[in-house]
Amino acid sequence: MKNKEHSTKRIGILGGGTAGATIAIRLAALGLETHLFEKKQSLIDGPPMCHLHAGGNLYREIPDEDCVALLKQCIDILRLYPYTIDVRPTVFAVPTRDEGLPEDLLPRLDILTDAYRELVAQDANNKVLGEPEDYYQLYSHEQLLQLAECEQVNEPSTVDEWMIPVAKYLDLNKVKYPLLVVQEYGWNIFRLAASAQLALEEQRHAHIFTDTAVTQVIPVDYNSGSNMDHSVTKWRIDYKQADTSEASSIEVDYLINACGFRTGIIDDMVGVEVSRMVEFKSSYITHWDKSGGQIPEIIVYGNRGTPEGMAQLTPYPGGYFQIHGMSKAITLFDDGLVASNTASAQPRLPRQYMHYIEDGWDKAPLQARSQQAIDYVAEFVPTFQSARTVGNALYGGQQIPGKDDTLRVADVSLYGNIRYARAENVKASSTLIAADQVVNELVALGFIDGDTPENQNRHTHQWAYLAHNDSVAVDEVARNLAEQRGFPLAMAGVNHSICARTGQTSTQA
Repeated sequence: MKNKEHSTKRIGILGGGTAGATIAIRLAALGLETHLFEKKQSLIDGPPMCHLHAGGNLYREIPDEDCVALLKQCIDILRLYPYTIDVRPTVFAVPTRDEGLPEDLLPRLDILTDAYRELVAQDANNKVLGEPEDYYQLYSHEQLLQLAECEQVNEPSTVDEWMIPVAKYLDLNKVKYPLLVVQEYGWNIFRLAASAQLALEEQRHAHIFTDTAVTQVIPVDYNSGSNMDHSVTKWRIDYKQADTSEASSIEVDYLINACGFRTGIIDDMVGVEVSRMVEFKSSYITHWDKSGGQIPEIIVYGNRGTPEGMAQLTPYPGGYFQIHGMSKAITLFDDGLVASNTASAQPRLPRQYMHYIEDGWDKAPLQARSQQAIDYVAEFVPTFQSARTVGNALYGGQQIPGKDDTLRVADVSLYGNIRYARAENVKASSTLIAADQVVNELVALGFIDGDTPENQNRHTHQWAYLAHNDSVAVDEVARNLAEQRGFPLAMAGVNHSICARTGQTSTQA
């Protein structure tokens, strides 16, 4: 794509993951010439994701206020990307071997219910997770025994119908009661990538460079005084596109680092010192043709990093399932968590994991871990032992700002004096909040006027691309992306999609 000179300010965004793409959508809509650079062939192709953390109930260890923040962020991001969501509940079970009790989580769930109720009272369009009073429900052992006798429904429409396969397949003697059923939905990475692509294609101020490597960034208009006086007003981005032999460059008025686990590389180029960690993680794709129809997501709690870490079984259409097992034999790795040091802001993952990220998994270890994932789930869902591996995984490096590897809520760091921002999203749901913070910074710098209809449209979620695209349009692009990345086409779909921004749902295979 050829660059054009415009009188408006020019923004450079490095990294086309969820953060970079979402920030680009936000800035381009405000009329800023937004140049987005992504190393891979398509946007949003990063570490494993599958779950909209609308309340953060997977994480017993994080504070209640972080869970409320995740709830708010998820509702916000869902309204930007409504056709990425699989509308089905998540079942949380505490295993009998665990020291915790289901009742320990009830105060948090009540806090989240109240927070959701308040958000709906503020704006009725926030009611995207069903009725607030239905945010969570409890199921006793007796109720599950009764449901186990019921005929399974292929396309559930009530919570009881969703719980029939849980009652039939979960080993009811290995979990404590009650089971918790929460309206935390699925989040489809292929549909998220498709939605971002469609949104940016509609923005004439968005200039997308995929399959493009950024080689360096250099300040070209700066005052190199003391830390207090040091300032930069322009950056030069040098880059090379895969289909050309020549290097290119562009000058921008503001630089945004959204490079995910490679964020520290740009920090080093810019000269910003920061502490962070990077964790290599993987989830595994399996096929189970004996599920009898649609089932909810099933979470079995456990202590992260131990041999009995949390198990997560996430359903997709067509009998495909994604598995996380938070032990070092499955999703986590013995040497997969690394930290930065005084010499560099970029943590160095072991060479083997960088090989997986750059070139793909080697067949033998992928097969072995995929089978271990099946065995892990089968401890609690015995008939899942018949599932088979499909030779693919969702994996990558995840950045964690600071030195706390339990951190689940983070957004962006701003350096106004050098016109630089760094997106630090542990969870993809915080990317729209990060975009807002960047916009506020650009308003303060005089780049844009914050009191414009275009800016207000964001807060009422009047996203232009949603007026011209629906679930069917997203499905077509998502299927192309799934095929391009080597995943089953069925995984590009959802069983129950949001078909209107009012929160109605439809069944889609």
